[in-house]
Amino acid sequence: MPVIAQLVQADEDTVRDVIHAFNEKGLACLDPRWAGGRPRQLKSDEEDFVVQTATTRPVKLGRPFTRWSLRKLVAYLRKVHGRVIRIGREALRCLLARRGVTFQRTKTWKGSRTPNGRRSRTVSSTSGPLPGPGIRLR
Repeated sequence: MPVIAQLVQADEDTVRDVIHAFNEKGLACLDPRWAGGRPRQLKSDEEDFVVQTATTRPVKLGRPFTRWSLRKLVAYLRKVHGRVIRIGREALRCLLARRGVTFQRTKTWKGSRTPNGRRSRTVSSTSGPLPGPGIRLR
């Protein structure tokens, strides 16, 4: 036992515990199955409320802007009357991603004037199908 403990740089009691666990469980004892992270703080009805708030336009809730950001939504949720929800931005982002809610604007084809007055077309890589054959991209 002391030779093994010295080899793996562990205490003899730890080595003895691992050997006993191996005899009981086999190789499964080498995977401690730790549960990482903090326990969930929001109940499922509170998560539903967060998603409902995130999918509602801020103007309808009395906020002076047209779109939510994670920072604005977290601040609003902490001040909701009758219900205070404390959630961080990363936890909120993960919750909304699990529920399929995104704050990305819908990207569409749009025409705008260039500095020389000509019409141009802009497109993003996630905008959908390509234009028809009569449209040239610059």
